[in-house]
Amino acid sequence: MRQWRLIYDTPTRGALNMGRDEAILRAVGAGQQPPTLRLYGWHPPCLSLGYGQRSNDVDFERATTLGWDVVRRPTGGRAILHSEELTYSVTLPTDHPIAAGSVVESYRRISTALLNALTRLGAQAAADQQASTIQAAGAVCFETPSHYELTVSGRKLIGSAQVRRFGGVLQHGSLPLTGDIARICDGLAFESEAEREAARARVRQRAATLVDVLANTAGDTAELWQQAAAAFMTAFSETFMLTFEQAQLSTEEALIAAELAQSTYGSPAWTLRR
Repeated sequence: MRQWRLIYDTPTRGALNMGRDEAILRAVGAGQQPPTLRLYGWHPPCLSLGYGQRSNDVDFERATTLGWDVVRRPTGGRAILHSEELTYSVTLPTDHPIAAGSVVESYRRISTALLNALTRLGAQAAADQQASTIQAAGAVCFETPSHYELTVSGRKLIGSAQVRRFGGVLQHGSLPLTGDIARICDGLAFESEAEREAARARVRQRAATLVDVLANTAGDTAELWQQAAAAFMTAFSETFMLTFEQAQLSTEEALIAAELAQSTYGSPAWTLRR
C-alpha cells in the first residue's frame, strides 16, 4: 500500500486523458497495478463537463472557433477549462486506507496532501469544508468550492472530483497555473453578452490561478508545471509516507485508453448524453 506508481504524462487531447485515467482505474481496481499518482496536462485546451452536466451549457460553435476540445469526464462536478494547468489523478483500490469511508472522508485525506503541495509552492491555502452548492452556482466548476477543496483568501485554487467504479477509486483535479481563470466563459452558452460578462466577474472573484496568489512567481507555464509536479510528488510522499516508482502506462493500459478515447470519451453520444 505504500509503494505507488508515479506517472509524469505528456500533454494530450481531452478524450485520451480521460481514457488514460479510466484505464488506470480499471487496472488498479483489478489489482494489476499499484496505487497511482498521475500528473499531466492537456493539448489543445479542453473544456470538460461533469458526468451529469447538461451539454447545452457549452457553446460548441464558440469552443470550436477557439480551438478547444470538449469532453465529458467520468466524474461529477461542473465545467472546467483545462489549459495552463497541472492536472493530478489519484487512483486507489477501494480497500486502500485513503479510500476508506465516504467520498467526503477520502476527499479530506487527499486534500491534506494537496494542501501540503500548495504550501510547498508558497500558497497559504485552506481546505474548504462547506457543503457543495456547485449545482446551484452555474456551469463553472471554479465558481464555488465543494467538499475539502482548496481555497486561498476565499478563492478556489484546486477543483477535484471523484468516481468509484471497477473496484477502484479515481480522484482527479486541476490546479490552474496562469492565464485568465475566467476564459472558460468564452466557450459556455449564455443568453446575452451581459450574462457572459457577469459570469466572468463571478469567476474572477471566486477562483484564482497559482500566479494570482503568488506575487513572486516567475517562469513560463512549462517551468511552473515542473515546479508544481515536484511539489505534488513530494507532498503525497510525505503526507502518506509513500515511496514512488516512476513508470509509464502498461501496454494493456495504453491500448484500453486508446480504445476508450475513441469509443467513449471521443464519442458525441457520450459528450452529448445529457
